[in-house]
Amino acid sequence: MFNENPIWKGLRRSAPDHPRPLADAVLRLIWNARRISRAEIARLAGLSRSTVSEVVGEILPLGLVSEIGEGPSRGGRRPIVLEFRDDSCVILGVEMGGAHVAVALTDLRGRVLAWETRGHPVRSDPAGTRRLIAELCARCLESSPAGGRPLVGIGVAVPSPVDPSRPDGLSRVVMPAWEGRHGLEDLGERFGVPIFVDNDANLGALAEHWWGQGGGVDHLAYIKVATGVGSGHIIGGEIYRGATGVAGEIGHLAIDPQGKRCVCGLRGCLATLVGGQALQERAAELLPEFPESTLAGRPFTVLEIEDAALAGDPLALKVVGEVAKHLGTAVAGLLNLMNPSVVVLGGDLVQLGNLLLDPLRDRVKNRTLISSVAAADIVISELGPRSVAIGAATLVLKASLGDSRLFPEIPVPTVEEAER
Repeated sequence: MFNENPIWKGLRRSAPDHPRPLADAVLRLIWNARRISRAEIARLAGLSRSTVSEVVGEILPLGLVSEIGEGPSRGGRRPIVLEFRDDSCVILGVEMGGAHVAVALTDLRGRVLAWETRGHPVRSDPAGTRRLIAELCARCLESSPAGGRPLVGIGVAVPSPVDPSRPDGLSRVVMPAWEGRHGLEDLGERFGVPIFVDNDANLGALAEHWWGQGGGVDHLAYIKVATGVGSGHIIGGEIYRGATGVAGEIGHLAIDPQGKRCVCGLRGCLATLVGGQALQERAAELLPEFPESTLAGRPFTVLEIEDAALAGDPLALKVVGEVAKHLGTAVAGLLNLMNPSVVVLGGDLVQLGNLLLDPLRDRVKNRTLISSVAAADIVISELGPRSVAIGAATLVLKASLGDSRLFPEIPVPTVEEAER
């Protein structure tokens, strides 16, 4: 999250490519504080009160900040309190999963105002996925919680590495039907806003860093287990993407070099052992050993395997135990290599809770340096299935708080409206 004490020294009032960096820095400070006076801004930023008054004068017409009345006095005149208007506009966050699309409409504090989700063969149907994204975005914007407020932008999380130098590209290996590009430019044109795209696990990590289990932690890892497996990393408070955007592809870490062939062409990748399809295939393989299982004699989904495990079904428990050990092996390697403070687990398996966490933690303890495991908490995401879509919206918020020109025109409230 943004540092509450920005570095002000040497910050120019304007620059050709960013005409009001000082105003944007003050705006971020107000966002962090939520409510703050001009005098407090001057004290925290080391600026003169006249400079702060001038800068706040630039900010107020944006409609993002309101004067809400007088605050307590420390002697002398009572200061006027400024408040960041979290509800002044909205953001759309889109998650393209391997087999579903989800859209979250949020305010400027990460709160979900509307939510739409629908199953869809995303990997094999690019055109249908693009239409569905547009439909679900429109439904969220037309919902009553949206209230007709202006839209800042749309963040999109994709199940593919994203090269920062080519943000419109998708992996031809992971998503061959998409032919190397997401093709969402029309989405931005339809809604008249910028589109921001990043890897789904990266945005899960961003959501946890801003709003979830990683709040206030500058070094964390987020592991998403769904159709595939991916990880996102926050290092020094920022998403780490690597040289070409493929950092965090933990799903293609070789766990069993003699194992099944993965979609990437390698053998024994983690994704072949703990992804959604892998769970279903493993449960089917074990069925002859557990004829009394509630899963016997019918097709079943990953969710049904999880429900069976929670109900004590021995087949489902064996599958979950194996998954926990494989995932624990990968997490142990991650801890030894990256040394994060927190590892957050998200995706389809998180409802298993301690059925997954306990054997996973045991595996990690046996395969890590004492110092690395002692420094890390391994936890379940509290943001649940909405974490990645929230992270996609947060990507837009982060960019906009860094450059206020990205915010739309916002009606400035009257004094009476601000007081209400």
